[in-house]
Amino acid sequence: MARTTRQVDGSDGEARAADHLERAGLRVLSRNWRCRTGELDIVARDADGTLVFVEVRRRASSAFGGAAASITPAKQLRLARAAEFYRQVMRCTHLPCRFDVVLIEAGRLEWIRDAIRPGG
Repeated sequence: MARTTRQVDGSDGEARAADHLERAGLRVLSRNWRCRTGELDIVARDADGTLVFVEVRRRASSAFGGAAASITPAKQLRLARAAEFYRQVMRCTHLPCRFDVVLIEAGRLEWIRDAIRPGG
């Protein structure tokens, strides 16, 4: 089945984000990790051992609030649940973790560390 333009753009954005994170010193462990509670765009490990769950959002422009506004409280909750499921399955609940966001808007990439604080 042919992929839609949106799917291609999303994959390109995630590849660009993963490349950026790796150049910054993170080690990408997984991309598009799926489970029954949701999907994690990128799972990485920082140099200090922190497990990093990265949500990638790409938008053509900042109209309608832009990429950041698309990460709703409901989306944050799904991310937290998927991350917890990942930690259980991979047996890494002992590792510290954080939630980062990579925003790609009008071609510009912005990486925000510790951008999402689920439940708080």
